[in-house]
Amino acid sequence: MKIGILTSSRADYSIYFPLLKEIRDNTDYDLEIIAFGTHLSVAHGRTIDNIIADGFEVAYQLNTMPNGDSPLAVSRAIGETITAFSQFWQNTKFDIVFCLGDRFEMFAACSASVPYNVKLAHIHGGEETLGAYDNIFRHSITHMSRVHFTTTEKYCRRVIELIQTDKNVFNVGALSIDNLTSLSLLSIEEFRKKFDIDLSIPSILITFHPETVSFEKNEEYTDELIAALMAVATDYQLIITMPNADTMGNMIRHKLKKFIAESGAKGVESFGTIGYLSCMKYARLMLGNTSSGFVEAAFFSKHVINLGRRQLGRIMTSNIHNCPLERDLIISAIKDLENTLPAAQTNIYGSGGTAKKIVSILNQLHD
Repeated sequence: MKIGILTSSRADYSIYFPLLKEIRDNTDYDLEIIAFGTHLSVAHGRTIDNIIADGFEVAYQLNTMPNGDSPLAVSRAIGETITAFSQFWQNTKFDIVFCLGDRFEMFAACSASVPYNVKLAHIHGGEETLGAYDNIFRHSITHMSRVHFTTTEKYCRRVIELIQTDKNVFNVGALSIDNLTSLSLLSIEEFRKKFDIDLSIPSILITFHPETVSFEKNEEYTDELIAALMAVATDYQLIITMPNADTMGNMIRHKLKKFIAESGAKGVESFGTIGYLSCMKYARLMLGNTSSGFVEAAFFSKHVINLGRRQLGRIMTSNIHNCPLERDLIISAIKDLENTLPAAQTNIYGSGGTAKKIVSILNQLHD
C-alpha cells in the first residue's frame, strides 16, 4: 500500500511524527513524504532538514513558498501551489494520501488533487478557528477528503454534519498525545546545552501568529503584545518562536526580532518537536494564539493565556485563559497566574495510541 504524506510546515510535521514512525515500521506500507511550503524556506528554518535528521526520506520536494506576506502574495501562492501540484498528481499515484489541518498551502495541494480523484485522509477536521481564514480551508479539505481522523467526539460530530454521513469518520484522538507519551523529552540541563536557554529561570513560552480574518489589525495587535512583553521582561525569561507564513506574518516576525535584539529575550525560529515540547514542559506558562496551547498544553497541565480571536471556536479546557490583545490586559493576565497552581490535566484529546489506531483503520480500509 503506497501512502503519501503531505507536509507543509514544522507544525504539521510535528503532529505527523508518531504516525510516520508507525507507517515506516510497517512492512505492508510504502511511505512517501511530500514536503512543500515553509519546509523549503531558509527564512523559516528550512525544516525539511529536521525531517531528514529524524531518519525519514523525503521523496518529493515542491517549492511553493509565497513571495511576501500580503493578501496578494498569499493568494498568488495558493494559485502557484495548485499549479505545482496539478502536475505532481498527474505524474504520481498513491493508494491514500494524508493531509493535516488547515493551512492555505494544504488546501491548495488538496484542491489540485480533486480532478485526479486522489483518496485523501484528513487529520484534525471538524475544528473551529473563527479568527483565521484557516477555518475555511479546514472545512474545504474535509469536503475533499474521503477518510477522516478527528481528535475529539465534538469534532467528529461536526465532520459528520459537514459531509452528511458517518462513513469513514473516526474519532481517534490527537497524534500530539502520542508524542507526549512516547518521546523522551530533554531535561533542563540537556535543553540548556542544546539551545543555550536555561529553563530553570521562570520562563514564558510565546508563539504569536497573525489573525488572518482581521489582518489589517495585526500591526496594532503586535505592538500591544510587545508593549506587554516589555513590561514583564524583568520578571520572566521570554522565549519567542517565530510566526508561520500567513498574511502579515513577516511584519510580526520583523517586530518580534527587533524586540528580541533590544530586550535580550530568547528568539528561536524552530525548536523541533522534542525541543518545543521540552520548552513547554518547563515554562511557567504559555502566551500567544497557537493550537499547541490547546492540545499539548492541556496534557502538561500548563496555563495558557490565549490572545485575541485567532483560536476562537476551539474547545476551551480549564487551562485556557482568554485575553484580548491589549497591553494592560495581557500584563494583568500574566500577573494573575504568577502564583497559581498548575492547571487541571484534561484528556479530551485521548490518552495516546492514536497512530496505532489510524494504522489499524488503514488495514481495515485496505482489506
